[in-house]
Amino acid sequence: QVELAESGGGLVQPGGSLQLSCAASGSISGPYRLGWYRQAPGKQRQRVAHISNDGSINYQDSVKGRFTISSDSAKKTVFLQMDNLKPEDTAVYYCNFLIYKGLKEFWGKGTEVTVSA
Repeated sequence: QVELAESGGGLVQPGGSLQLSCAASGSISGPYRLGWYRQAPGKQRQRVAHISNDGSINYQDSVKGRFTISSDSAKKTVFLQMDNLKPEDTAVYYCNFLIYKGLKEFWGKGTEVTVSA
């Protein structure tokens, strides 16, 4: 079992910045991927960014150049630096942990990000 502890989020004005963090704990072995998803009101959950423990990264097109995902492998922690935030970034952001062996997937409880003037 893997537990995910998220922090960060809140209310920010358009153009502002926020950083989310998520620490994974529990039985973790083998290749894995950490990432962030988001779900806006009335919309489906969508991928924001992923980072694997081999360092490979990918982003959703709408956040490229504005969001940066990084990780501390030793602490099994993932960060999402969000800059130049837009109202359309408003959503609940969820941390996601995927263990490739067996495709075991775990989710955080979510943290709310609101971008509004």
